[in-house]
Amino acid sequence: MDIRYKSTRNSSDETVSSSYAILKGLADDGGLYVPVSFPKLDKTIEELSQMTYQEIAYEVMKLFLTDFTEEELRYCISHAYDEKFDVDSIAALTKADDTYFLELFHGRTIAFKDHALSILPYLLTTAARKNNVKNQIVILTATSGDTGKAALAGFADVEGTKIIVFYPKDGVSPVQEKQMVTQKGDNTFVVGIHGNFDDAQTGVKKMFGDRKLSEELDENGFQFSSANSINIGRLVPQVVYYVFAYAMLVKNGEIKAGDKINVTVPTGNFGNILASYYAKQIGLPIEKFICASNKNNVLTDFFGTGTYDRNREFFVTSSPSMDILVSSNLERLIYLICGSDADKTRDFMKSLEKDGTYTITDSMRAGLSEFFARFASEEETLGAIHDLYEKTGYVIDTHTAVGAAVYKKYRNETGDKTPTVIASTASPFKFARSVMTAIKGDVSSFSELELIDMLSQVSQREEPPAVIELKNAPIRHKTQCDVSDMEKTVKTWLGIK
Repeated sequence: MDIRYKSTRNSSDETVSSSYAILKGLADDGGLYVPVSFPKLDKTIEELSQMTYQEIAYEVMKLFLTDFTEEELRYCISHAYDEKFDVDSIAALTKADDTYFLELFHGRTIAFKDHALSILPYLLTTAARKNNVKNQIVILTATSGDTGKAALAGFADVEGTKIIVFYPKDGVSPVQEKQMVTQKGDNTFVVGIHGNFDDAQTGVKKMFGDRKLSEELDENGFQFSSANSINIGRLVPQVVYYVFAYAMLVKNGEIKAGDKINVTVPTGNFGNILASYYAKQIGLPIEKFICASNKNNVLTDFFGTGTYDRNREFFVTSSPSMDILVSSNLERLIYLICGSDADKTRDFMKSLEKDGTYTITDSMRAGLSEFFARFASEEETLGAIHDLYEKTGYVIDTHTAVGAAVYKKYRNETGDKTPTVIASTASPFKFARSVMTAIKGDVSSFSELELIDMLSQVSQREEPPAVIELKNAPIRHKTQCDVSDMEKTVKTWLGIK
């Protein structure tokens, strides 16, 4: 079955291959590429439960990336999921307090983005060859903290590519920032903007949609692509770990094949939870999608009212990767629940861009019945870390804690005891100050390095290699700019006058 892709904003019959969609990242009309139809798993759950992560990755990705040969896909997978992960299983499933935490932080940058951004460079360079691209690929990315480092690590010194990452200068954790600004690689460029993540994301999207800039790039031998989850090449690899989690539950005897599970996903840009929704579309028996937001609770309000409204105060929280008011990947869900109507989707997105808000129809709201959305306050987030540690000794980071706090609300409101997987999206070591504050109280007198040592003791986990490497890493990237100067900064680095 050949799976084709189309833009969420293109009402014509035009479709593209998966490799072309990966190469472009964002469609010319500003839309996101989505599969025209969803394939179905062609292996049984029992078969999948006996497979390695790499084997499951192939079985999932071959369904979506149908113009890649088996040899090409297996090459990409084997080079992505290797010893750079600190557990042989690539992801890990840990049970604590009758809940399953899917640990997605065992990669080189200790966050879930590693699962997609370890393979994207291989998918992208393969896609470039398949589409006879001669230009250098310039990866242009905005990050709220984790995507940036994972993308930089994935693309560093990859032949035929350059990567530019914009991040909010005062909107990421100290560890997240240091991970980015110490990145090696002659083809890497990191810029702190004077603004928040939404400003960075809007600036990047604007550059993608600028045809004059695209022509200038082409004249100089460059073309843009994206490492954000707007790129379908980012989203498909994320589907894999939900299939892996279900397969491991079956293998471990926690559930039987065919039993339903719930998933709880802390999310800001909506990509990670959308990947679980895609996993259901290909056959995974997921009952409820529990959408967990922090104080920037634009998604909670959307699922509760049907109105998306970004016109609100922006908060900097202890879970910075979720400090987002414009959830880009929600567009893919909007497209599905309005019956794949590109005109409607485009109108909603134009309204969001112009007025900062849109309201879906009642019939569309009915399509959201599988979702449960709540948010966790800062106090609830730290409380979730503290309570889980006191009860079980298991330590989670602030983003995972948002998920745990919201899942608790779900249990209290519904009484549903369906086995539930919480996506554990980052290592607690990435947010040591907040985590240790939750566990110990006031730790303001301790340095970041001292807190990391303390966290290692209380969690009984060794410091991850990614953290150890940071301690003496020199700062390599010092560029900052205003939002209005993002394009100028890009052109200057690329040598375009």
